[in-house]
Amino acid sequence: MPSHSNGNLSMAYFQDFVLEGFGGGLETQALLFAVFLALYMVTVLGNLLMIIVITLDARLHSPMYFFLKNLSFLDLCYSSVITPNALANFFSSSKIITFAGCATQFFFFSLLATTEGFLLGVMAYDRFMAICSPLHYPSTMCQSACTRLVLGAYCGGCLNSVVQTSFTFHLPFCSSNRINHFFCDVPPLLQIACGNTAINELLLFGICGFMIVGLAFVILISYGYITVTILRMSSGAGRRKVFSTCGSHMTVVTLFFGTLFVMYAQPGAIESMEQGKVVSVFYTLVIPMLNPLIYSLRNKDVKEAVQRLGQKHITM
Repeated sequence: MPSHSNGNLSMAYFQDFVLEGFGGGLETQALLFAVFLALYMVTVLGNLLMIIVITLDARLHSPMYFFLKNLSFLDLCYSSVITPNALANFFSSSKIITFAGCATQFFFFSLLATTEGFLLGVMAYDRFMAICSPLHYPSTMCQSACTRLVLGAYCGGCLNSVVQTSFTFHLPFCSSNRINHFFCDVPPLLQIACGNTAINELLLFGICGFMIVGLAFVILISYGYITVTILRMSSGAGRRKVFSTCGSHMTVVTLFFGTLFVMYAQPGAIESMEQGKVVSVFYTLVIPMLNPLIYSLRNKDVKEAVQRLGQKHITM
């Protein structure tokens, strides 16, 4: 642990952190391990199935399912950035993560989670164009345009991640190396920093709040127009199909942005770490697990594609 002297003040900077995770005895840790493992396995299997089905079924090669496949990829990746290490720490005596490991984990988590937020906005725009402007939809949402939109979402996620990671890990951590969380995140890291964290808190609430509220506003406006257009449809079957697809997306948007708002975009989020741990479980494990279930169970095209894939596998 290297030290730095400044006049009469001597500060020691930690090279490793300890992820305290959840409290409780061995039985509690075993129960949490089983819950985390079950959620993670369903997350991996569900999102992999969505990626495979959309890739192999030519009938799902459309912009909506292209974005849905990317959503499944993001869910799979950002859950995998957090969960394996959390599972290993349940029965670990040290629960140590290096400074570099902590920074790397946070960078990729921030990158993937922010990208997912932007991608949900892109998916709302896709539905808006498909339903409110169907004649222009094929030219507007061509393959190159869809690819650019996804790359733009990744660029936005990368920019936010670079800013948050650089500002957070330039802070001096000399008061404690014990992170009151099960992964490296900004609020618990700011708690143990011994420097002035006012700028970091402003960045956290400012950038995250702006993105969450801004994207949610854009999505709500899009779905306002979509709702008006749906209500004008003469076909009842058409209305039900569109409402089902849009309802799935709005359910995912509400869960994702709701939990992120509670964690990052409200004053006092940094102080309430016990609440933060529970909320974090939702957006790192529960939501990535639910997304493929929501889209597959409420989407007739996906269910039929899964059946076709199963029948093809049986006949081989």
